[in-house]
Amino acid sequence: MKKSLKKLTAAVVAGTMATGFATMGMVEAAQLAPRTIVTTDGEVDDMNSFLRFLLYTNELDVEGIVYSASMWHYKGDGKGTTFQTQMGWTKPIYSTPRTDLRWCGTDWIHDYIEKYRAVYPKLHANDSRYPTADKLQSLVKVGNIDFEGEMAYDTDGSNLIKEKLLDNNDAPIYLETWGGCNTIARALKSIEEQYKGTAQWDSIYQKVSKKAVLYNIMDQDDTYKTYISRSWPDIKVWYNSIQFASLAYIWKDVVPKEQQPYFRGPWMQKNILTGYGKAYMTYGDGHHLTGDPEDTFGQPSVAKEKGYGMYDLISEGDSPSFLYLVDNGLRSYESPAYGGWGGRFSPCMSTKNVWEDNEGSWDVNPATGEREKFYAQTRWGQAIQNDFAARVQWTQKDPKDANHAPEVSVAGGLDRTAAPGETVTITATAKDPDGDKLTSSWMQYQEAGTYAGKVKLAKTNGLTTSFTMPKDIKKGETIHLILTVTDSGTPALTHYARVIVTAK
Repeated sequence: MKKSLKKLTAAVVAGTMATGFATMGMVEAAQLAPRTIVTTDGEVDDMNSFLRFLLYTNELDVEGIVYSASMWHYKGDGKGTTFQTQMGWTKPIYSTPRTDLRWCGTDWIHDYIEKYRAVYPKLHANDSRYPTADKLQSLVKVGNIDFEGEMAYDTDGSNLIKEKLLDNNDAPIYLETWGGCNTIARALKSIEEQYKGTAQWDSIYQKVSKKAVLYNIMDQDDTYKTYISRSWPDIKVWYNSIQFASLAYIWKDVVPKEQQPYFRGPWMQKNILTGYGKAYMTYGDGHHLTGDPEDTFGQPSVAKEKGYGMYDLISEGDSPSFLYLVDNGLRSYESPAYGGWGGRFSPCMSTKNVWEDNEGSWDVNPATGEREKFYAQTRWGQAIQNDFAARVQWTQKDPKDANHAPEVSVAGGLDRTAAPGETVTITATAKDPDGDKLTSSWMQYQEAGTYAGKVKLAKTNGLTTSFTMPKDIKKGETIHLILTVTDSGTPALTHYARVIVTAK
């Protein structure tokens, strides 16, 4: 197993990031898409994640798409050199030194972008922010792919990352690791080799440390541990070690039963595996990846043996790394503690600047009343899948025939202050671009706030609610309220508003 955005101007972003994961929502000066670079080792779940990723490029400022290696996949150096994995996870699996491992080549990203090209006119009609296929193709680079953790030399991929980290745009760059960190590590190493010991080093170190935000899906090589954490300890890291499983190979054991229909064959066949989605790989569909002998998921007998049905989801374990950047109103990009479509994270007790899905990130599942390790991710599953389905529709339908998410705004802004005992009233407005009927509900996202107790909402339905600030709340503690607005379209789409109330 592996594996709205309300952004500020670059200068404002740099200032807030300098103080850590500060709340950015108080300033709505500009709406800039988040800068992101994807690194991928290429297997069935990477490819499925990439097909979804392409449909979210309207939400992102994609600045690089880079082939990399991992403990699961590497090309080899072509010289017959053998390699022994260094990772505890894979040592029992790949105990014999190898010259290469399950490598699917460096053409599949190109091929998928060409599929995107074919549906681009429809996508662009539904949202003019979609980048052209030519633009995306120009961003594809080959990084460090010879072996797991190889970071000995510069590559086109590492040079691209280096260039972006050193450019004059101080907005954060979200580095997505769908495989190992080694190409990112090589970029950082190259910066260190060029500047350490010079008069510029301190400023370069601070600049890069403020810009880089690393979203790490597992540790798929040892380069974060052995290099990045030691040489660049001020780089911020979101470490998703388990929550990604909600969209990955063991989803059947993780996703709540009531949400599983959205991952099963009948729903997938109807909503995803049409048009553009025909390239998407599912259980028992007959596919097989050349170069990866372990990809047997397309065999119906394997699906049955593993307890999956025809066309059930296999895996999309890397998708949380970009879903947390989507401007859906949850504001998850502002802080790893807020939670959203990319999971929720809590500070690591042993390493500074690392937020992880440790026990502090577990959410209470209201169906069971228990804190569950996966629920911070699985709670959003239905909305995530329906949103994907709608974007697949956009590849085939004109805007008048497709569904689009509601638009939500909150009077007075998303960030409030109030004194203990004060009544806080929140009024929102919502409209649907397609004229669909809307339903609205409020909840306190208790785990995301720093105030430990519950508040009583005057209303949980509708667009207006109020509550009284607890008398025992301490100055600076926060209460998070989530407004969920869902339309009546097909598929039903959801947008949110997160209001954060801080105690005076």
